[in-house]
Amino acid sequence: MTSTASFSFPTSVQYGPGVLSAIESVFEKLEIQHPLIVCDTFLPDTPAYGKLMKALEGVDHLRHVSVFKDVHPNPVESNVRGAADAYRTNQCDGIIGLGGGSALDVAKVCRLLIMEPGLRLEESGPILARTWSALPPFIAIPTTAGTGSEVGRSSVITLEKTDAKSVIFHPSLLADEVLLDPEVTVSLPDKLTAATGLDALTHCIESFTSPVLQPLCDGIALEGIQLISRHFLKAVHEGSNLDARGGMLLGAMMGGIAFQKDLGATHSMAHPLSNLCQLHHGLANALCLPFVMQWNAGKQPGLYRRVGISAGLDILNVEATEADTMTLHWVRMLIEQSGIQMGLSNHGVTPSHIEDLADLAIQDSCHQTNPVPVNRDVFVKLYQAAL
Repeated sequence: MTSTASFSFPTSVQYGPGVLSAIESVFEKLEIQHPLIVCDTFLPDTPAYGKLMKALEGVDHLRHVSVFKDVHPNPVESNVRGAADAYRTNQCDGIIGLGGGSALDVAKVCRLLIMEPGLRLEESGPILARTWSALPPFIAIPTTAGTGSEVGRSSVITLEKTDAKSVIFHPSLLADEVLLDPEVTVSLPDKLTAATGLDALTHCIESFTSPVLQPLCDGIALEGIQLISRHFLKAVHEGSNLDARGGMLLGAMMGGIAFQKDLGATHSMAHPLSNLCQLHHGLANALCLPFVMQWNAGKQPGLYRRVGISAGLDILNVEATEADTMTLHWVRMLIEQSGIQMGLSNHGVTPSHIEDLADLAIQDSCHQTNPVPVNRDVFVKLYQAAL
């Protein structure tokens, strides 16, 4: 271990059923009186939104609440600029990100444009090089247990100039406060619970198997896998089970922390599927993960032994290839029992998409930290296998 690395996990997190009621003390701490809620278009019609508004009714010094709800399921640059414009127009003094990864990503990065409206988001180098001080305070409230965006330092946004997903990264994008309330997630439909939960699992698996040196992330990823293995199917099939919902929120959070280490080829396949074929990101990950795992294990036997052990499999003393096979079987079993139908062709992807998908996948940076090197030809084969 001769590599150098830096480790930091500073996000303040409050967790537990009903913890949303703590929002008044958070407002006092961050000196927020007029927040902008950034959320998905459909969210104001959900029980999760109602729970937040009820909690806000008890905040004594709250002056006004503004809402920006024009967030695309795969967020685009115009969403970010729209949220920043809404913040300035309504003279807000803080942001609440409420929703899944899309809303949280927009809420995080719009603060850069609030500070500098003319900022070009495609210029990631200058963004990272700058010291961004005094960004508007940001409270993250996830309504899904998937992306872990609430504890992340990055946002994934489709940029106008490139028409491709781009990762906008800066440590200052971290939330000032995170409220993880299982009660907010109980109304999430089973299909979205499955897709977002498998997104969290993919984060944990890909971050752990990435060769980048980050031992804290490795431990966090393995514990995330353990939590997901215990709670995922219960959360899907017993939506009101607060213990399962809470376990998934924690597992997703740990995946979000872990993948600051980086990800792998599954995400490089999933991002183009969202762009070109409009697949939900978590669903795209679920449909690709087994095939990437099989490819990686064929080149690096034993890669997934510790993943399987964390999932509770009795594979400590079996051969390396058998450990991988059993772990892969467990992943496929989770996907099947969650109700997701495997096969990209069952979700609108056709053979005519594959060449374009492979072009975009090889341009995506996530595969650069895959445990096994991949090239465009490999992506073509993986997409064909997943079809």
